[in-house]
Parts: sequence; structure tokens; C-alpha cells
Amino acid sequence: MKAIDRLYTVLVCCCITATLPLLIACDNYLDVLPDNRTEINSESKIQKLLVSAYMTRDPLYVAEMMSDNVDDYGADNPNTIRFADQLYAWQDITESNNQSPENFWEECYFGIATANAALEAIEKMGGATTTKLKQYKAEALLCRAYGHFMLVNLFSQAYRSTDADRQLGVVYMTGTAPALDINPDRLSVAEVYALIDKDLQEALPLVGSDYQVPSYHFNQRAAYAFATRFYLYYEKWDRAIDYATRCVGAAPKAMLRDWQYTSTMTRDWNAISQHYIDASLNCNLMLLTSYSYMGLVFGPYRYLSKYSHGKYLAEHEDGEARNIWGDDVFYMGMNTYSATNLDKTIFWKLPYLFEYADAVAGTGYYRTVYPAFTTDECLLNRAEAYVLTGNYAKAAADLTTWMQNIVQTDLVLTPELITNFYNSVDYSYSDARGVESTIKKHLHPAFDIGAEGGTKEAMLQCVLGFRRIETLQTGLRWYDIKRYGIEIVRRVMNASGQPERRTDILTVDDPRRAVQIPLRARRTSEHDGVEPNPRSTEPRIDGGDIGGQSLEPITTPQL
Repeated sequence: MKAIDRLYTVLVCCCITATLPLLIACDNYLDVLPDNRTEINSESKIQKLLVSAYMTRDPLYVAEMMSDNVDDYGADNPNTIRFADQLYAWQDITESNNQSPENFWEECYFGIATANAALEAIEKMGGATTTKLKQYKAEALLCRAYGHFMLVNLFSQAYRSTDADRQLGVVYMTGTAPALDINPDRLSVAEVYALIDKDLQEALPLVGSDYQVPSYHFNQRAAYAFATRFYLYYEKWDRAIDYATRCVGAAPKAMLRDWQYTSTMTRDWNAISQHYIDASLNCNLMLLTSYSYMGLVFGPYRYLSKYSHGKYLAEHEDGEARNIWGDDVFYMGMNTYSATNLDKTIFWKLPYLFEYADAVAGTGYYRTVYPAFTTDECLLNRAEAYVLTGNYAKAAADLTTWMQNIVQTDLVLTPELITNFYNSVDYSYSDARGVESTIKKHLHPAFDIGAEGGTKEAMLQCVLGFRRIETLQTGLRWYDIKRYGIEIVRRVMNASGQPERRTDILTVDDPRRAVQIPLRARRTSEHDGVEPNPRSTEPRIDGGDIGGQSLEPITTPQL
């Protein structure tokens, strides 16, 4: 199905219903342009059209699998597919399914084209002259900015002010003219960020919260949280602080996830995971639905568990590791699943949902709902920005607020306490084999973080460690690895769940940090598409054979 026809279908359907249609991959990933067969000429039609500007594919599994949040549990472990093997090995992806980079690429550009169609319709109606049209214009601009933000951070190297003008970004789609198909040239990362900045600054003064279900739209606080993350990545720390403060307010504790309450609930994975995505919670600023098996892979299932967040990772790097709060414990601790070919230690977060296409046959689509933005992440983003502006006391206060909310502790953090603690911890991979972990890794960002062992570096270690726990199983750790030039290793775990041998390393400037442009969108001798990302010709450490299984099953899995 050509995407132009797909968008036409949405334009027709938006006049009848706000339900999102099933999205189908198309042959040309930038051929997502609307035509003029359906006229969008009223506020209600624009509102319904914008429902389709939100992506229903996600990069969560791709990003989580490429990060240091998973280990390899051995060549004999059958719980894998070729797609997972390629992601874990940082290889260029040849497989296609609902979680693949090519479907996410297409989904983002479809959402962007939909947002552009809404913006054009608003202009044809005389501009944003009413309260609702101003809100819809803001929503369209935010969806366009967010789509490009996700694309550039997945398919490009991280923004670095030192060389962002020389790094390949993505195509920035601002209109609906077919010129994009003729000249799909990539802008630089710096140019893409500048255009996102422009869209954000135009949108933020207009954004409102007049929605029936605000948590599924870019409401005002979600927009501020997006701006916080964007300006943090953009190395504009003061702006990140400003928008984070607008988001979480003067008393952030009341806006955070209530882990103490969650700990009183029945210890049932389905109940806890459904509560995690409750739209009524203050912490969930914007929720997105997705065709995704994140709830399976990071739930109480064997599915794709060859690459898992196992007991070793938990005890040495994040949720169960020795940390600054000492012997105090989480309100909701991690859950361990251990059996033959299964070593998984996880927080209960994203739910596993199943959309039946045929209830009798038990076939359908894996789904989940996930919070694209939360107040908890926003608070930690502000803490990072405070550290980078030298305001260590305010950073420590934010870190204390986050810590006391998720851990049963009265400890109050100070810059001195943080510095002393992290200086007592060895860096990961400092053993002779280069495979053993701690909660601390060497940082190599393009911006200044002071000397190793100094207050700034130690406090950033604390921020990154806290944010790793906060965002575990949601993919965001991968972007911290990219921004901070964190080197991570690939290792095979033995039958006892301990590191056996190292198979690869992702170095500071490794070109594999940018996911390769999808094959069908890529420029080749036969196809004038998008310029591919460069790849090194140097041999990699042998990681063993890449196994092969069929693509994801479409029957309901078993616990």
C-alpha cells in the first residue's frame, strides 16, 4: 500500500472517527504526502486528523537492545530471532517487523506528514485565529518536532556542539510537496536541531490542555517535558532548567510517581503494569500506544530472553547494586525469573497487551502503552542541567527528591556525599578481562565535565545512574550512552550467570552508534534515496554466528 493512499484513508476516516488505522509499511519511506481529495476545513476535522500524527510504532526495543541493559546468555539459548541478534551485535538490520527501524522510520515520516497537512489546513482557514486552532497548531508543530527528534537521535550520531554541523542528520520534512521524493538530502545534525528548536519555540506559547484525554496528546506539561529533554540534548542547559521547572512546578515531589502507594498494591504483574500507564497519574505526562512486544520481552515471559537484563546486571550496575542509599530498599523492588535458558531481573513496568485479529485462532498483534514523558525523568533531566551549570546544591536537592520517592530512605544527598561515594566505586571493565561491571563507567562527552573524580563528574555519574534505573526497559539509556560517549562491551554469560568472555566493544566514536538508514530508504546505485550512515571497514571482535529464527510469532505467548 502506497503511503500516499494510506494518508488519504486517514484523511477520510478523520472526518468519521478518531480511531487510528492499522499502519502498513510502504515502498518509499518518504512518500508520505497527502493529496487534495479530502478537504480539511474545520476545527473538528483538524483535531481528528492530528490523532494520526502520533506514532504507533516505537524505538524502545531497538534502543534497549543496543544499550548496556542486556547481556548475551549463550549461543545455545533458543529464545531469540535474527532481528534480536542483529540489534544486540549493533549490526545493520535486515529484518522487518513491527519493532524494526524501517517501520519506525516510515511511521515517523507518516506522522510528520500528517502534522504538516494539519498545519496547511490551518493556514488555509486563515491561520490560528481561535483558541482551538492555536492549540491544534501547537500540537501539529510539537508532533513534527518530536518525530524529527526521535529520527535524528536514532539514525544519527548524538548532537555535539563541537561537530554537529559535520554529522549526518535526517531529512526535515516541513511541507507536503513531492519535492521530498526528488531530493531526499539529509541535513546536518545541527540543522535538524535548529529546525526542531524553531518548531518548539513557535509551539510552546500556543499549547493548551483542552483535551478529553490530555495524557494521550501534547498537553502543556508534556510539551515542557519534551522541551526539557530536547534542550538537554542540545547542550542548552539553562533552557532545560527553565522548561523542567515549568513542568514539575515548585513542589516536584507531589508530581512524581507514587511508588509508596504502588508498593501497597497486590503483587500482580498485570495490575502493576496497568497502573504504571494509568492516564490519571500526575507523573504520566503523555502516553503512546504501540505495536510492540516490550511487555513480553521485559515481562514474566521467556520471549526473546536470550538477551536479557539478568541478575548480574541488576546486582552490579543498577537496581540491586550497591548504591549511595546503602541498605535501604526500593518501594517496589525488582523481580527475578530464573530457569533453564532464563535469567531475567526486571522492574514491572510496561504491560503486555494483545489485539486479536482472530480470537478463535488466537492471532493478532502485540501491543503496549508507554509513557513518552514523565515528571520523574524530567526532574532528573533538570538535575543534570543543574550539574552542568555548576549548581551542585540544586542538583543534589533534585536527586534527593527522586531518590526518597523511589527508595525507602531519609538520606539527604549533598555534593560532598555524592563525590565521596562515587570516588569509592571502581569503573566498569577495569578487570583484566574487561567484562566486570559496577554502577560507574568512563564518560567521554564532547562538553566539559571536569576531571574524573571531581564533583561535576561524580554528580553526573549519580544522575546517569539514577536515570538508568528510572528509564530501565524504556530505551532511553541508549541516548545517554550516545551523548556521553560511554563505551560498553558485549559479553557472553556462563551457566552461572557470570561474565564468561567479551565479544565486542562499542567505542566512543563507533559509527554503529547511529542506526543504519533502512535498506529500502537508502541510496544505492539503483535507488536515489537517503544517504546511508558510514560504517567502519575495520574487523570487529568475533561475536560468534548469528542465529536465525522466524519473525515474531503472532499467537499469544505463555507465561
